[in-house]
Amino acid sequence: MAPRLIVSDIDGTFLNSHGRVTPRLRDTVMRAVRQGAHFGLATGRPHRWLMPVLDQLPISPVCVCANGAVVYDPSADVVLQAFELGATPMAEIVEIVDDTLRSLHVPFGYGVERVGQSALDPENEVFLVTPAYNPDAWDSRFGIVPIDELLAEPAAKLLVRCPALNSAEMFDLIAPSIDPDVAHVTYSMDEGLLEFSSPGVNKATGVSILAARYGLDSADVLTFGDMPNDAEMLAWSGLGVAMGNAAPVVQDAADFVTHTNDEHGVAAVLERWF
Repeated sequence: MAPRLIVSDIDGTFLNSHGRVTPRLRDTVMRAVRQGAHFGLATGRPHRWLMPVLDQLPISPVCVCANGAVVYDPSADVVLQAFELGATPMAEIVEIVDDTLRSLHVPFGYGVERVGQSALDPENEVFLVTPAYNPDAWDSRFGIVPIDELLAEPAAKLLVRCPALNSAEMFDLIAPSIDPDVAHVTYSMDEGLLEFSSPGVNKATGVSILAARYGLDSADVLTFGDMPNDAEMLAWSGLGVAMGNAAPVVQDAADFVTHTNDEHGVAAVLERWF
C-alpha cells in the first residue's frame, strides 16, 4: 500500500549536493500530495533555516526541526511543540566534554540553538556560541557569548564543535559518558560536531507527533535519511529508507537502501506508488 505520510531528511537526502530540490523530486512529491499523502521534512536544522528549502516547493508542510526538538508549521510561522534541554544537564555535559577533549589538547567550542518562535526572529538571539566554536566563520547568525551565558537558559540543542576530530570520533569519545537520562547524543554531519537534545528526543519523536496529527501510526509512515541523526526515525517508521550515500550505521537501521541524493534516490522510491 502507498505510504500515507512521507517524511524526508533534508541535507544529503532531499537536497542534491548543490543544495537543490530537483524538478523530478518536486514533481513526485506533489503527485503524492495530490493523491492524498501527507508530506513533511525532518532535519537537524533549526526552523529558521528551513526557508531556502521550502522556497523550492509549492507547499509549506509541517516540519520536524532540531533533530526532533521542534515541530514547526511554516504556513502559520508557529512552533507547535518543543522539547528543551535544561540548563543543569547542559552544564553536566559541558563538564564531561571539557574533561574529555582538554586531555587531547584539541580546540573545541560550544553552541546552543534556543527554540524561539517565529522563523523571522533575529538569529543572534537564539543561536549562541562561545568564541572558540567557529573562530573563522563569524556571521550575523551567531551571537558570541561566554559559556555561563550560553548555559543560562534551556535550549533545543547543545552543540560541541571540534575541528580536529570528525563527528564519529567525537561520538565514540563522548557519548559513552553521557547518561541517556541526561541527554540524547547524535550527529548530522561528519565535520566534528556533536548535538545533544532532551533525553529520548530524536527525529522519531517529532515524526510520531506528525503521524498523530494526521491520525496515523508508524506503519503508515515512509521516511528517508542519510546520517546517524536519522537512524531512530528510519527504525520507527513502517518503511525506513537509507540513501546510497548514507553512513553504514544508517543503512543498517533502514529497511531499504535507495540511490544517492544526486541519483534521485527519494524520487525513485516514491515513483513506485506515485
